[in-house]
Amino acid sequence: AENLLCRLQENFQALTEKLTLRNILFGTWVIFNFLLEEMGERINDLEKRVADLMTEAGVENSDEELR
Repeated sequence: AENLLCRLQENFQALTEKLTLRNILFGTWVIFNFLLEEMGERINDLEKRVADLMTEAGVENSDEELR
C-alpha cells in the first residue's frame, strides 16, 4: 500500500509539472502572438508614413516598389 501511495504521488507530481509547463508554454505563445501582431501594426503604420512623406515630396512610388 505504501509503494502504491509513493507511485501515486510521483505520478501526481509528474502530471503537475507537465500542466505547469503547458501553462507556461501557452502563456508564452499568447504573448508572442500579441507582440507579432503589435509589430505588424507598427510596420504598417511606418509604411503608410513613408508613403505619405514620399507623396508630400512629390515622389511617385507604388506599394510594390516600397518593399
